Amino acid sequence: MRQRLSLRGRGVQLLSQREHSRQELRRKLLQHLRKTQREGAESAALLDPALLDPALLQRASPDAVGEDDADADADQQVDEVLSWLQDKGYFSEQRFVESRVHVREGRYGNLRIRQELAQHGVALDADTAAKLRDSELARAHEVWRRKFGAAATDPAGRAKQQRFLAQRGFSAEVIRRVVRSEGRGGGPDDVDDGA
Repeated sequence: MRQRLSLRGRGVQLLSQREHSRQELRRKLLQHLRKTQREGAESAALLDPALLDPALLQRASPDAVGEDDADADADQQVDEVLSWLQDKGYFSEQRFVESRVHVREGRYGNLRIRQELAQHGVALDADTAAKLRDSELARAHEVWRRKFGAAATDPAGRAKQQRFLAQRGFSAEVIRRVVRSEGRGGGPDDVDDGA
């Protein structure tokens, strides 16, 4: 039988695969801890069925995340591991934000990127937000060009292009400017600034 990783080992293993937000890493470590506790209780029950503790099995189930006061010990253990990972430099929410923005900025707009980061419990810093804001028009134009390549000739086609960009999280103003400039045969540099 394969030996289970310690909580620290599991944290390092997860972070070696990709960056994680604190919220995401906390959830995964709690699941790992509960699974380890449940397997330990089941192993003990195999040796002596009288040792089977239904309360421990209930707390250790994956559905029981954060539902019991007895989870305070598990929460404390996970918080200690998260602090240790951060102190050692293995874990950084800033690196997570940079990584997630880098991966998403070529395909998605600012609204979608912000929403995804909010789901992970983090926010953009001012510099990254300004950089994304400054590049959103060019990014939207590039996404539009890869998907469509040519301006729509009818209102239904323009609506389809606008929906496509909206689903990718680009702002209404940016979408309007991209579709309008392409309808006139321009590019991102030919977009009017005011009207």
